Amino acid sequence: MTMDQSVLEQQRRLLNQPPHPRPDGADRYTIGEVAEHTGLSVHTLRWYERIGLLDQVERSHRGQRLYGNRDLEWLALVGKLRLIGMPVADMVAYADMVRRGPDTARERRELLSGHRDQVAEQIDGLKSTLAVLDWKIDLYDRMASESENGHE
Repeated sequence: MTMDQSVLEQQRRLLNQPPHPRPDGADRYTIGEVAEHTGLSVHTLRWYERIGLLDQVERSHRGQRLYGNRDLEWLALVGKLRLIGMPVADMVAYADMVRRGPDTARERRELLSGHRDQVAEQIDGLKSTLAVLDWKIDLYDRMASESENGHE
């Protein structure tokens, strides 16, 4: 698998919804199942928990992490924030605000709004870059067409 394919596969997984509920009605998933579903490594999931990006995960009587559907939904959001380039520190701050409750709604909105503005600027830059790439590709197409027509 090439690097580009790997990135695309991870993006696909990060944008996925949580797995369908199990037939037995249980919504508890092991760290390995969550890693497979999200494309995140087990180490990354532990790190997210350690830095406060993910709440303390429920543990079984043996100490094994047990993730619920709410954890998977949160990880899906975190994945989307990662894809648009939000810094980890901002994601941790956002997670902390969520834990503190509804009184932080204005702060959360400001954080997301500021990042949204940055993403919009990046998109504008990418559109400009695409325009240059399109111009260059058209130039090479014209050169190839002229070359073919000149040799007939």
